[in-house]
Amino acid sequence: MKTIIVGGGAAGCFAAVQAARAGEQVTILERNDRIGKKLRITGKGRCNVTNNCDTETLLRNIPHGGRFLYSAFAACSPQDVMAFFEGLGVALKTERGNRVFPVSDQAAEIVEALHTELRRLRVDLVHDRVTDLIIEGDRCKGVRCGGKIFAADRVIVAAGGATYPLTGSEGDGYTLAKQAGHTVTPLRPSLVPLETLERDCAEMMGISLRNVTLTLKKDGKLVFSELGELLFTHFGLSGPLVLSASAHMEGDGVYTLHIDLKPALTLEQLDKRLQREIQAAPNKALPGLLRRLLPSGMVSPVIGRCGILSYTKGNALTKPQRQRICRELKDLAFSVRGTRPMAEGIITRGGVLCKEIDPKTMASRLVRGLYFAGEVLDCDGYTGGFNLQIAWATAYLAGNACRHPGRAT
Repeated sequence: MKTIIVGGGAAGCFAAVQAARAGEQVTILERNDRIGKKLRITGKGRCNVTNNCDTETLLRNIPHGGRFLYSAFAACSPQDVMAFFEGLGVALKTERGNRVFPVSDQAAEIVEALHTELRRLRVDLVHDRVTDLIIEGDRCKGVRCGGKIFAADRVIVAAGGATYPLTGSEGDGYTLAKQAGHTVTPLRPSLVPLETLERDCAEMMGISLRNVTLTLKKDGKLVFSELGELLFTHFGLSGPLVLSASAHMEGDGVYTLHIDLKPALTLEQLDKRLQREIQAAPNKALPGLLRRLLPSGMVSPVIGRCGILSYTKGNALTKPQRQRICRELKDLAFSVRGTRPMAEGIITRGGVLCKEIDPKTMASRLVRGLYFAGEVLDCDGYTGGFNLQIAWATAYLAGNACRHPGRAT
């Protein structure tokens, strides 16, 4: 059986290995000059391969498409993925939050391991851009790359999403899916920095905070809250906490972000701490006092929010003024204007409608011989290796579908 795989990213390469191991003649069509271009930069170049957890935890971290992915995770668990790469000679480690990385901390090691296995299995790699599916009747019989035709018994579309266009993810997979009559749900970035209405973020640009709690509210109702790290930027907020929060933004509404700068302290405890600072230096002006509690670059913006004259000395602060400062430190609030552009998102939300895909084989329910895997599907998860696990698991089913053919053979 001859199989063509559109896309040489995580899902495409993994599907190619599975199909080749099953005895198929496999060709990867990759538009970039090398495979795994996006994979090389994931996890800040370290590659968060998967999350070393059970299926129940996986599904809790997949807000979109979790039920559809149940069969995929049952067939290819995080532990299976770890065993696969360790079998290729990649030493792995599990860090905080069960996040799995190569011991080398080099994403390139994951890509090279896949590349070496593809060569061993004699998978053909052609660097060309697929422009059309060749569909005759209800069957996909190959693809077209401009004027060139590649015939195949089956085609696996694993062309990625629409984020990080410089890595080749420009939405080609969605175009091909529509050619086959598939529904593509609205696309938007997820795991993406957020823009805020407040201008003081720009004043604090470059300041990175650790061990703070970020809360996201929609129309005043809690939708996300977590302890971790974030970063102030010229447009708003970024960093791990903010990216995670963005994955919880669903539908229209008024979204607000709330930063607890002192999560280990209650309001009362924080007020006592401030009073101790005042007692130690009663004649010190407010900026000097707050530098004991905040990064220096945050002092002026926070004082501005409190509406207190900056030259006010500690011993002149009234109780209401102290309480106002403490409330600001416990709830530094920002109004979300929106997300950054699609190009800045880590993953794409939306994609090929899962109802039109067989969850046991990733086969199209509309066109025989056509399969989908990875980010092109309308499935996405939170940060922590969950999105790569979606790619590996769906690619596993698509690559092995000849053994369990279902609808698409």
